[in-house]
Amino acid sequence: MARELLEQGEFIEIFIDTPLAEAEKRDPKGLYKKARAGALPNFTGIDSPYEAPEHAEITIRTTDMTPEAAAEHIISELDKAGVIAYAYNNPLAGL
Repeated sequence: MARELLEQGEFIEIFIDTPLAEAEKRDPKGLYKKARAGALPNFTGIDSPYEAPEHAEITIRTTDMTPEAAAEHIISELDKAGVIAYAYNNPLAGL
């Protein structure tokens, strides 16, 4: 839907792909537990459907890489697409 609002090539979708079981395991606020108990109705992935993007330009599988590697991959892909100019030797790049 958002893609349709922009010109071709102006929208880059990044899909952060995390299996439901992993998201529940990582849930620091206990929201999934509350949703499963019925305290949070219409919770995506529990009692409300979740639809993964069909054509994401970038997909991050969180069970396959560290958060740092994921961030680096996103930055690299955005750099390749010409969306950002990222200097790998930039002393500020690690901030």
